[in-house]
Amino acid sequence: MQDEVNTKVVAIAIKGGKVTGEVLNKALKKFVEEIEKAQKTASQPKTYRGKQSIKHLVEQNSALSKIEVTDGNIKSFERTAKKYGIDYSLMKDTAGQPSRYLVFFKGGDVDVMTQAFKEFSAKSLIKNEKPSLLQKLSRHQEQSKKQQREKVKVKSKDREMNL
Repeated sequence: MQDEVNTKVVAIAIKGGKVTGEVLNKALKKFVEEIEKAQKTASQPKTYRGKQSIKHLVEQNSALSKIEVTDGNIKSFERTAKKYGIDYSLMKDTAGQPSRYLVFFKGGDVDVMTQAFKEFSAKSLIKNEKPSLLQKLSRHQEQSKKQQREKVKVKSKDREMNL
C-alpha cells in the first residue's frame, strides 16, 4: 500500500510511425522541461492585492509612499482605495493623542492614489457639511412640540338622555 502512495505514474502519448529510442528520449526531455516550467511558476511568490500587511507590500520591491488618515475616515478610504484597485497597508500611529492611521502604498500608484484621495476628501467634505440624522431629528421634534403647544385641546363630554 505504501509503495502505491509513494510512486507516481506518468502517461506520455507520442504520435509517430515508429517509436525509437531517439523519439522516446526527445519526449522525455520535453516532459522534464514542462515539469520544470510548472515548478517555476508555482514557486513564484503570491501577489497580494488591495489591503495587505506592510511586509507583503515591501516584498513587491517597489518604493513606498505614505499619507495620514484620521480614525473616523478609515472605512470610507478603504472603499475608495478598493474602487481604484490600490495596493495599500494601514498602520496605526500611536505617537499622537488623537488616533491617526498611516496609509502606505506603492510609489508607482501615486497618480492613482492622488485621484482616489481627491475623491475621498470630496466625499468627506460633503459628509461633514450635511447635518447629522440626530440633528435633523432633534429639529423635527422641536418643531412638532411647538405645533402641539399651539393646538388647544377641547374636551367635553355630554351625556344626553334620549327618550
